[in-house]
Parts: sequence; structure tokens; C-alpha cells
Amino acid sequence: MTLVAGVDSSTQSCKAVVREVATGRQVRSGRAPHPDGTEVAPARWWSALQTALASAGGIDDVESISIAGQQHGLVALDAEGRVIRDALLWNDVRSAAAAADLVAEVGADAYARRVGLVPVASFTAAKLRWLRDAEPENAARVAAVALPHDWLTWRLRGYGPRGESALGPDLDALTTDRSDASGTAYWSAATNAYDLELFGIAFGRAAREAGSAGAGVVLPRVIGPDQAVGRSEGGPLIAPGAGDNAAAALGVGAASGDVVVSIGTSGTAFAVSDTPAADPTGVVAGFADATGRALPLVATLNAARVLDAAARLLGVGHAELATLAVEAEPGAGGVVLVPYFEGERTPNLPSAKAQVRGLTLATSRPSNLARAAVEGMLCGIADGVDALAAQGATARRMLLIGGAAQNVAVQRVAAQVFDLPVEVPTAGEYVADGAAAQAAWALTSERPRWKTVSRLLGRDTRPAIRAQYRESAALVAEEERGR
Repeated sequence: MTLVAGVDSSTQSCKAVVREVATGRQVRSGRAPHPDGTEVAPARWWSALQTALASAGGIDDVESISIAGQQHGLVALDAEGRVIRDALLWNDVRSAAAAADLVAEVGADAYARRVGLVPVASFTAAKLRWLRDAEPENAARVAAVALPHDWLTWRLRGYGPRGESALGPDLDALTTDRSDASGTAYWSAATNAYDLELFGIAFGRAAREAGSAGAGVVLPRVIGPDQAVGRSEGGPLIAPGAGDNAAAALGVGAASGDVVVSIGTSGTAFAVSDTPAADPTGVVAGFADATGRALPLVATLNAARVLDAAARLLGVGHAELATLAVEAEPGAGGVVLVPYFEGERTPNLPSAKAQVRGLTLATSRPSNLARAAVEGMLCGIADGVDALAAQGATARRMLLIGGAAQNVAVQRVAAQVFDLPVEVPTAGEYVADGAAAQAAWALTSERPRWKTVSRLLGRDTRPAIRAQYRESAALVAEEERGR
């Protein structure tokens, strides 16, 4: 029995699965928590990875491993391979003004044409500009820039600071994949290359791809999806890894015509496509997938934690929140929750706050607030699905994944909000599963076609739900932009 391992180093935790190559059957799994916050010491990820792999039974009998991780995070390394400061995560919005500066300097149309996206606070380029301006002493020490999964893969191979690693700080050994590189705002899914000029504009210094000649800040070498990057010392083959959404698409078996909606810390909607997106409005990010194709994506900052907030406000657990939401009528009696609890990325309103609108004495009921939370979360993502279609993504079927996808109220409302057949795959760790599939691909040179089981939801489209949400969201956006 040949085994491979897949890892999902996400915002909130590290999950590891071990699967059989021939069938995809899960043999064992493990997990470990990550600390809260929007900036995290990468050493905490490394510790969590060790714990998650150990709780999954270790990798002594594993032939290949791949690490998928949260996108965009900035891991800045000095010449000795040391982490210079805590990593800024995708959901850290302090770089919002820096992103706006980049757009003003380069132009939204030029960014979309050159790298398929327009900078917002989430993307690595914006965080580099923030670091340059806010912490010039730290910026001056930067010798290499990596993303979370790049850094973990590098460490797993045995690299790192002297005294903490077997192979030392060889920065030219840093690697990444197309999917994660495409979320930096200085790598293009259309050209399959770094745009080093855009990196220089963001950070004010020259850069080079690892392994290439010349001087400059080292950027990880981009590896093909079926290639291996090396081996851990005395251990398994190591695949290049992937960004979390691209790994989820692999794990769920998404194909052309599929739109995947993932409801986790963030809400994402993405589609497998043959054509890279280039949206000058910045709503759709022209990411790459983990197979050599495109993965146009829309992300919202506020997803499952909207339900967390509603549950806290009502003093109930998630099961009771779902029961309350199901009790309310579609549209929640006109009550709308615009769920910008942490600002928002889509639309780009980093300083916005959540609002409840439409309350009357008659509609001020816990059930309506619960229902409005679910509707608001899903309507925001549904706007993203519409934006994907406007960019040419074909949508025939929706796959609903993520922790909140199993919530009965989320499923009920999804069937009413999305104007597509909605399938809910059996609960699983699809990001880690996708990483395992990539590990198998690197090992055997053949992409595995492991089967997933899904349940089709009954369609019950209610256009009025989205209409009243759009009206309230537009008012919130108008108020925020008028400040």
C-alpha cells in the first residue's frame, strides 16, 4: 500500500491527511491549532505542522508529501534565513493604503493586464509596500520573500537558519507553485512568469527568481504541478504545494464548468478555467490553479465568522443558530445583515463595519437576525459568483465546501440564493486532500482521479433575497466611500 500525505496550513489550524494512492482512501489524519491574529510568527506554523503530522501517525511510511497553505501572507527572510518579523496574513488590512498607492502609481488596467489582478490589502505586493514605508529598517534586511506554504516546504526539506536546520539558509532553494505565486500581484498566470518591475515598484528594490543569475531579493522558483522539489532528510518526496483554494479545487475534483464556493474564515468562489482572468475592477483575481490552468477567484473577508458573531449576539450555539434561521421566512422579514465585520475585500471596503438594516418592532426577532446572518454571508459570495460569470467563467454546477457547508441553514439558503444546481460534497478536509493528490501526482507522474461523493440540494431560487441585500450593501458602500 503506497501512502501520500497532504497538509492544509490554514489561518486557524494545520490539518494533515494520509491517503492511499491507488484509491484515495483516507488512512489517518491529524491536526493542530494556529494562534489567532492577523500577524503570526511562522515558527508557530512549523510547530503546528510537526504536531499535526505526529497526530496523523507520522510520515515514516509516507512516500510523498505536499503542503497547501493560506495565500498572500508575507514571510520576509534575511540573508541567514531568519524570519525578520511576524508574517502579515492575508486578512491583515493595515496595507490597504499601500495597495491604493500601488494602484494609483501603476493603474488598475495595467495591473490587470500584467498580472491578472488589482492590488488590495490582502495581496503580498501591498504588504511589501507597507513594510517598505512603515518599517524601513526591517525592509532593508529582506533578502528573500516567501509565502506561508513556500516557507514550510523549505523548512520541511531541511533548510532554515544555521543551528535550526540540517542544510542551512540556502535561499535559492526556495520554491513555490503557480497557484500561490499568482496571488502576490507580481506573478502572472498568463505569462507564467514574475513581473520583476512590479515587484520593484512595490518594494523599491530589485528581485530575482531563485536559481537565476544576478542580484536582488530572492523570490521562490515556480515549480510545475507534477514536479517534485526534493526530499526531506531521509524522508518522503516533497511536491511543490499550492495555495489553499487551488488545493481545494484539486481535492474536490473540480473541472471546467464547476464553480466552487468555500466557506471558511474567508468566503471564496472560484472556477476552473482555460483562460486567465484580467478584471480591471479588481473584483475577480486572475489566479492560477494547481494543474496548469487558470482559477479566477473572488474572495470575501467575512464568511463563517459571520455565523460566529451572530451566535454570540444571540447567545446560542451554531446548531441553535441554524434552527432559528430555518424558522424565519426567506428574506428575514426585511431584516438585512451586511456582514462587513472585519472590513471587506469584495467590495474593497477595508474600513467598513457590519450593519443590520430593516429592523422594526415586528421583525426584531432572534430568528430573523439568524436568518439575516446566513443570507448576508451567502449573498456577498453570490455577488462574487456573478462576477466570475462576467469574466467568462462557465458555471454549470456549484460545489459548496468548507466547515459551514454542512450547516442545515446554510444549505437551505444556498439553494435559494444561488441560481445554479448546488452540490454539497461529503464533509472532508478538501485542501489537505488536494495537497495529497498533488503529492501522488509528483510521485507517480499521473494526476489521481479520486472519487468524491456529493449530495444535490433542491433548487428553490428566491431573487427577492438578493435584491434586498444588494440595496442595503449599496447603501453601506455609499456611506463608507463618502467618509
